[in-house]
Amino acid sequence: MQPEHDADVLAPDAERLERVLLAQHDRFLGFLARRLGSSEDAEELLQTAYLRALEKGVPEDVDEGVVAWFYRVLRNALVDAGRRRDAEQRRVEGLGQKQSEVADGELRATVCACLHDVLPALKAEYADVVREVDLHDQRLADVAAAREITVNNATVRLHRARQALKKQLLRTCGACAAHGCLDCHCRTHRAGA
Repeated sequence: MQPEHDADVLAPDAERLERVLLAQHDRFLGFLARRLGSSEDAEELLQTAYLRALEKGVPEDVDEGVVAWFYRVLRNALVDAGRRRDAEQRRVEGLGQKQSEVADGELRATVCACLHDVLPALKAEYADVVREVDLHDQRLADVAAAREITVNNATVRLHRARQALKKQLLRTCGACAAHGCLDCHCRTHRAGA
């Protein structure tokens, strides 16, 4: 028995609409969960769609049954939810990019001045990869291609270079380097010594 074909169901009152929609709850939930990948998100979207449907009722021009009409409501809700999610993601990415740009500018202004003095003490391949990736903002894949090495090799090289740089800065700058070089005084102290 399919209630969506019943003539009474095509123009139901609010009580009948509620009964018909709630009877199909599991089907609606499964439909949404498969598309959203989360039963919690599906339940939330379904409840919102239920509220809207009960508030507005079934439009008089609905030729299909109530269940078919509600699936259309759910598809539209999915599209709207996807648009909101995409807009939110773009907004978050934009904020992240702005914060990254500000942080990069602040970091460049406060990076330990000893860094440039310490780099030559590293192996040439280590110093070069740190300069290119960390100081000149080149992509690691581009650096690997220019050096004719794999990206994996370049990643390992960069990791080892950063470790060697850290050790060298600790030897050179001591406590200043241990606290992040954000208030570097070691170069000034060395120059006065």
